[in-house]
Amino acid sequence: MQQGCRVLGVSRSGYYAARLRARTPKPVCAIRVQLKTLFEFFERTYGSRRLKNELNQKEIKIGRYKVRSLMRECQLKPVWKPKFVNTTDSNHDLPIFENVLNRHFKPQAANQAWVADITYIRTGSGWLYLAAVLDLYSRKIVGWSMAPNMPASLVCTALHIAICQRRPAAGLVMHSDRGSQYASHEYRDLLDKHGLVGSMSRQGNCWDNSVMERFFLNLKMERVWRQQYANHDEAMRDVTDYIVNFYNSRRQHSTLGYLSPNGYELKMAEKQPISVSEKS
Repeated sequence: MQQGCRVLGVSRSGYYAARLRARTPKPVCAIRVQLKTLFEFFERTYGSRRLKNELNQKEIKIGRYKVRSLMRECQLKPVWKPKFVNTTDSNHDLPIFENVLNRHFKPQAANQAWVADITYIRTGSGWLYLAAVLDLYSRKIVGWSMAPNMPASLVCTALHIAICQRRPAAGLVMHSDRGSQYASHEYRDLLDKHGLVGSMSRQGNCWDNSVMERFFLNLKMERVWRQQYANHDEAMRDVTDYIVNFYNSRRQHSTLGYLSPNGYELKMAEKQPISVSEKS
């Protein structure tokens, strides 16, 4: 050992200090622990921007690029799987509404403008269809319904639940695509009964309902595409859990100042009181 130290020009004390450092466990990085915990808490769906915001809220001063490098080191990578199937049947002779909403996606208060659409979910028992209603003010899902087929009653049930939960005043703009379910007499009668103003996207223009499309994409990237549902009941429970316990309650939205829909409504209620049901 002494000869080796002389050859390498290393002191004996330096040699023993290096051996001690090699045997001493490395201290746990508190930021890495917090980062991994948050990544799992938000169901492995958050990227560097939202994780940085969560760490900042915990009084951990860190920038987005540092978070990004730590995510690479810890191999924290959200897995997304793009996919698309058209569920809109606009080849019908039913009457349609004008595009009243006209991409005004930022109303000044809750229950002024809602959007609605239908999407599909694959299960071992066949397709499951989800109809949802979203309040543009807070991006909150205020009503939804699921069934193994797509009758008009599917979208009517989702809207009826939203109306019961939120109790909107007459004049609310209810926007959707031109699907036959939303052009049905049953759906139009429901709008008339509650004094809601019907609105529909222009033909072949998905951007007119892009906020709703984005919710469905988030749902599939963050939950549905990561599961294999054995049957409809299993899928319905998991989708409901995503909406109630994650999307509405915990998921940050950049358009809401990185608050969840529920958090945004609670914060804004101090400035502009809104009617929110405890059941929602």
